[in-house]
Amino acid sequence: MFSPHARHAALAASATALVLLLAGCSQPGDGKASSGSGKSEKADPDAGNEPAIGAVPALLESRTLVFPLAPYTPNGRQLAVLDEAQDVLIDQCMQRYGFRFQQRRRAETAPKQDDSRRYGISDPAEAAQSGYTNPQLGRGSKPQQQSRGANEKLVLNGLEVDPSLQVPMNQEEAEKSDVATTVVGGQKVPAGGCLRESALKLFTPTKDTVDTMVAQGYGLEAYGRAQKDSRVVAATKAWSECMGKRGYAGFTDPTGLPPGIDDSNIGSPQAITMATQDVACKKESNLVGIWYTVEVAYQQRAIERNAETLDLAKKQLDERMKLAAQLQASGA
Repeated sequence: MFSPHARHAALAASATALVLLLAGCSQPGDGKASSGSGKSEKADPDAGNEPAIGAVPALLESRTLVFPLAPYTPNGRQLAVLDEAQDVLIDQCMQRYGFRFQQRRRAETAPKQDDSRRYGISDPAEAAQSGYTNPQLGRGSKPQQQSRGANEKLVLNGLEVDPSLQVPMNQEEAEKSDVATTVVGGQKVPAGGCLRESALKLFTPTKDTVDTMVAQGYGLEAYGRAQKDSRVVAATKAWSECMGKRGYAGFTDPTGLPPGIDDSNIGSPQAITMATQDVACKKESNLVGIWYTVEVAYQQRAIERNAETLDLAKKQLDERMKLAAQLQASGA
């Protein structure tokens, strides 16, 4: 959904953890992976069917932009609260076996959600000061790692499980299943240990829970479709031509680092000069205004087509946040 330098740090942390713990959850669309049989995939029904858009505003910075799918996905602050709540659940689980989980994330120290690089660098002041360096990345504190004994690690992580085993995908099923479980101190340790139990309790408590990645998936799809939309392609071409006129030919990706810039010189005087021209060309081509307007149209289409699923996802997100607030208060 975002360029390599615009991904939400908080979202990535929570989403990655959840994907690892709940591998195999469904994704938006038909949910079918390529079988490798050599057969061509089903044609995209929306290929060439670009949504209508209204007036395109002149925009530059993307930090404060609002998107239609936002109510269905947790924002940076909510993700931080969910992280902290999950750590409380891990601790509650560990206490059943006589252990503690003190590797606690705190919502108040989590990095803020940052959309400033959604369409590449677009903040003139940031470009002039830091080049392509993203000041938001790397912020926030990491909890100190605990050293653990063998049984404690087993309780936390569970058994190493054969990936072919069908472990329960929600807490409702997990409480009735013995698949991939073990025993420590006379008590059953659930599949995936306390880490997985905490994720199931918070994110997938029942079999009718909407996959927490569904709304994000619709957003990723909308971003990708917008990027290939003829109106965005034309705006990107205009931006690239503008860069060429300013002495930077060969710039074709407005969301990534330009040729000759990498982590070693991302904030150098050379990078600052390039970034300043980059932002100026985004303003001249109105790339952000066009891309944002088109992406909003694709998100609106996704909402219209998946209203029932998204409404349920929103209801469950609200319930999840209420639970997280209770856990956060109890674990303070």
